[in-house]
Amino acid sequence: MASVVEPESPVEQEYRWTLNFGPQHPATHTTLRLILQIEGERVLHAAPDIGYLHSGFEKIGEHLNYNQYVTVTDRMNYISPMANNIAWHHAVETLLGIEVPKRCKYIRTILAELARISDHLLCNGAAALDTGAFTAFLYAFNQREVLYNIFETLCGARFTTSYTRVGGLMYDATPKFIEQVRAFVKNFPQVHGEVCRLLNRNRIFVERTKGIGVLSKEQAINRSATGPIARASGVTRDLRKDEPYLAYGDLDFNVVCSTEGDCFHRYLVRMDEMLESLKIVEQALENLPAGPVNVPMADRLILPDKSRVYNTIEGLITHFEVVMTNRGFQAPRDECYAAIEAPNGELGFYLVSDGSDIAYRARCRPPSFIHFALFPDLIQGHMVSDIVAVLGSLNIIAAELDR
Repeated sequence: MASVVEPESPVEQEYRWTLNFGPQHPATHTTLRLILQIEGERVLHAAPDIGYLHSGFEKIGEHLNYNQYVTVTDRMNYISPMANNIAWHHAVETLLGIEVPKRCKYIRTILAELARISDHLLCNGAAALDTGAFTAFLYAFNQREVLYNIFETLCGARFTTSYTRVGGLMYDATPKFIEQVRAFVKNFPQVHGEVCRLLNRNRIFVERTKGIGVLSKEQAINRSATGPIARASGVTRDLRKDEPYLAYGDLDFNVVCSTEGDCFHRYLVRMDEMLESLKIVEQALENLPAGPVNVPMADRLILPDKSRVYNTIEGLITHFEVVMTNRGFQAPRDECYAAIEAPNGELGFYLVSDGSDIAYRARCRPPSFIHFALFPDLIQGHMVSDIVAVLGSLNIIAAELDR
């Protein structure tokens, strides 16, 4: 017999409200909107709105060539743009069948891990700020400024780096860059320890995050969670270990996991991951191989150095062919999917080529788009004040959502 649903009494209806959380709320940080059904202070239902940026970055990928599009990837997860640059050209090079030089692999690995540290610093710092721990945010953001200085030394840009190229990099690493990275590796553990002392046993922070927004291992797998969010729930998958790319197969590091799956343990996983990233950076830096950072110019796949363009006929011809004609790229008529372990999880691109230097179809699998869909179940039954803790632990970046 079908059960009969009793209509709500006028008293029940009186205490149920629809509340818009964001996009102006300071804890959403970006243009996110949550449409909440609440009863008193308790959340009954949440409907996430994916955003208002209307960036259209997938369609733009079908109108810019494989080198030009890197400027758009900077603006996806703008908290760690270097990782986006690397993910895009990793996919393009998989499509073209290019293997970049070993020095390029190591430099990209260093930058990917510095981007991971930068992303985790802001995520944990902002999560602490939203739950009342302002000092930890200042410690975290100060270290991000140090990383911005390192990126600026390398490519001239602090934020929108656009550093990678098909088959290589914009510039080689300089002695000053190496010196700055060594200094960061030496000094960061002290700051990391300060943040841990500020938060790990902070009664207010712990009580606002522990046991809140629990994601089980089964849920994480069934709903395609990746990165620190999945690993905090006991899913041990990490593309750096499971499907090694760049220089990760040569380096020794651990995959950080937990089993609790709540906001507090997502914070802990990110904190421990930063130390593992530091180990990777140190190993890659001390074993940085010599040699070129780009595939040979004769392959007509890369943009030559400006000195070659201005001073040699071969460089000028190559630049003309790559930029002005379709002769620069002999892309196969094929399709591929390639992904990296970005700071927030699996960041992948699916490319379909029609043989030109522009993708016929370009689709993206951004972590934030997947993880935002977890929010309604994670917040159900919690209080309105828990929204900022759960949202902060997911680290949703709106520019990855509205495509």
